[in-house]
Amino acid sequence: MEKLRFDVFGMTCSACSARVEKAVSALSGVKEASVSLMTNQMTVVFSSPLTADDIMRAVRDAGYKAEISDPSHNKKQPNATVVLFIRFLISLAALIPLMYVSMGHAMWGWPLPEKFAENALAVAGCELALSLFVMIVNGKFFVNGAKSLFHRAPNMDTLVAMGSSVSFFYSVALMIAAGVKGTDAHLLHGLYFESAAMIPALITLGKALESYSKGKTTSAIKGLMALAPSVVCVLKDGKEETVPLDELKTGDLFITRPGENFAADGVIVSGDCSVNEAAITGESMPVEKTAGSEVISGTVNLNGFVTAKATKVGEDSALGSIVKLVQEASASKAPIAKTADKVSGIFVPAVLIVALITFVVWIAVSKNTAASLTHAISVLVISCPCALGLATPVAIMVGNGKSAKSGILFKTAAALEETGKSDIVVFDKTGTLTKGSPVVTDVVPFNGFTGNDVLKTAAALEKGSEHPLAAAVLRKAEESGLTYLPAENFIGLSGHGVKGTVDDRYAVVGNLSLMRDEGADTSDAEDIGKKFALEGKTPVYLAVDKKIAGVIAVTDEIKEDAAKAVEKLKRQGLAVAMLTGDNAYSAEAVAKKCGIDTVFSEVLPEEKDAVVNSLKKYGRVIMVGDGINDAPALTGADTGIAIGAGTDIAIDSADVVLMRSSVNDVPRATVLSRRTMTNIRENLFWAFIYNCVCIPVAAGAFSPLGITLNPMIGAAAMSLSSLSVVLNALRLNLVNPDKIRASKKKTALPPADEIFAKNIKGNYKGEINMSKKINIEGMMCAHCAARVKNALSRIDGVKEVDVSVEENRATVTLSSAVSDDVLKSAVETEGYVVTSIE
Repeated sequence: MEKLRFDVFGMTCSACSARVEKAVSALSGVKEASVSLMTNQMTVVFSSPLTADDIMRAVRDAGYKAEISDPSHNKKQPNATVVLFIRFLISLAALIPLMYVSMGHAMWGWPLPEKFAENALAVAGCELALSLFVMIVNGKFFVNGAKSLFHRAPNMDTLVAMGSSVSFFYSVALMIAAGVKGTDAHLLHGLYFESAAMIPALITLGKALESYSKGKTTSAIKGLMALAPSVVCVLKDGKEETVPLDELKTGDLFITRPGENFAADGVIVSGDCSVNEAAITGESMPVEKTAGSEVISGTVNLNGFVTAKATKVGEDSALGSIVKLVQEASASKAPIAKTADKVSGIFVPAVLIVALITFVVWIAVSKNTAASLTHAISVLVISCPCALGLATPVAIMVGNGKSAKSGILFKTAAALEETGKSDIVVFDKTGTLTKGSPVVTDVVPFNGFTGNDVLKTAAALEKGSEHPLAAAVLRKAEESGLTYLPAENFIGLSGHGVKGTVDDRYAVVGNLSLMRDEGADTSDAEDIGKKFALEGKTPVYLAVDKKIAGVIAVTDEIKEDAAKAVEKLKRQGLAVAMLTGDNAYSAEAVAKKCGIDTVFSEVLPEEKDAVVNSLKKYGRVIMVGDGINDAPALTGADTGIAIGAGTDIAIDSADVVLMRSSVNDVPRATVLSRRTMTNIRENLFWAFIYNCVCIPVAAGAFSPLGITLNPMIGAAAMSLSSLSVVLNALRLNLVNPDKIRASKKKTALPPADEIFAKNIKGNYKGEINMSKKINIEGMMCAHCAARVKNALSRIDGVKEVDVSVEENRATVTLSSAVSDDVLKSAVETEGYVVTSIE
């Protein structure tokens, strides 16, 4: 599959974008096509043998033009807003005398030269010339309208062109008739030249204001793009040379002086400085950089002269990736836009039919051609497909820009919509609610080992692991000045620990379940481990040659804003849960401090997806994690949020990327999503109501009540309707994402054990009451039953044991999941045979 972005030229309204999207989507090989009227761009996902040329040909056949997007293209284009304002001002220069002659003189008797005023045909000819001049100045409406009609895809330009042309040619017909008959006494009162000129002029003014407002909606993207310098100082053969940014290549050495922005991602080769990374990562404090430190494109060198080697340039850099992501998200379609798109696709043909029916009905009822034309023209010019088409994309554009400024990146418009609809937020613990930098707090040795022995052996094993707890053990060993060689025969056991050979001895480090699976006697260490867990620490057990050598306590500090963020989410009516592979005691301790009620503990990485899927039965689910270890859960959730991504924004598993590590950005994301969706609903409501009310008024449905509509007023209303939608969307820039609106709707979750008893049926490793029946051969008496009971009772997670000699069966009640192999091993160690476990 290939994904390309195209610039589309010639679109003026939502009917145009719907036409282009329909034409491209119909091509064989196109998986997805999304056209944005806001940016005049189209994003297409397609497969071979379809090519970009085929796509551009389909757009051309639809009556428009498309080119593959060029980042430098916008710099070469004249300012559309300025062009539209100039067109309007030129039109105004002719409109003022036209209105003076047509309205001022004809209706209110404003003075004109006597001989000129006495000749009605001369006055009409003046009006004709002035109106024709205005129509020529705004000829784009007529050219585009004719083209779209020729391609059987009428759009807004068609409505404007028809309304103006009908007014003009009807007036010309009256002039010709008056000249032929020689009766021009009442000629001036029946002319519509002023309407023919005013309609395109007012639409041009509306488009100019709309274009200016649209420019404001893209201010966030423009602000990001402005962070990249236009030129960069490159070192070539030891000499400084200033070149355009486009010429900087990967591997080039470039210089950044105090006050300048870094031109690319890179590594400092020489020099040191303080860097302001707030615009990219949201980090408010300056970050010190020295030789070997990485720098990010778009960040500011506050002081110091540094030379850096470019590692990523252009669109591949962090800044380029962010700009590209925001642009693609702004150009994508939200599900809520589907209804408006469907209406826009048939809107203009429907309006043409309504205008025709209006004329036929009025001519049949009133026999008055002028009145009938007035109503028909009013219907044409007041109908506004643009307001419908802009309602969603303009709000998406502003909402995305506002979010990007806050370090919150929604990958698609659908993600922006879904985030605010969610009912449940599930947090991973390590690195999400906690800082992700655990430290060793205690080391308790057993069986003749010293604390250093325990640390040294554990570090030798953990050297091959990438787990955060392993990093804590390694740091502690380094701080203690211990030296060791990495373990041999290293084996990583996902979710449990690691094992290998250290100094020719078999060693295992991990959780209590792993110790038991390995056959180590944990009776002496369990109380210490439980004590650490109750304190919110994670106990890490070390066994050497199947004997417990020690217990290491590791703790991960909770983020300062975690509890506040959870409280904000609850105020928004969301249920909050925590998901972790840690033991139940440690998990509960962290959850209590954060104010989280629902806790899923001892969940293996591969089981997190099952947890998320089970919660979907209670509402839409947001999963918040680091985007790496939580990839399946993030993908499985309705909305996946990767937190603390920094510059790594291309996390495939996440729908939303939080560049900072602040948990508080999660409620901020939901606030921005909800406010954006509210704004879209307001826009859609206005667009639909405007057309539903104004079209019947224009058609003369309320004429018996004395309510009618002049075509010029209709043209002004049409322009203002689009403008009002854009201005309403711009209000999103004023949203404070830290201001929470308390929700009356509150989502509640049942206890974790109940959820999994209903949905997972025993695959869950956390607190859960579950029973298993063990069928045993070899038990002969009460003494046998006692031995089996004692063996099973010693297993961590076994809550109750009931042994029946008569039924040759032991029934165990579990408080946490215990594998069948562990139960079987415990019984068979006592000399009995397990035939099956149910």
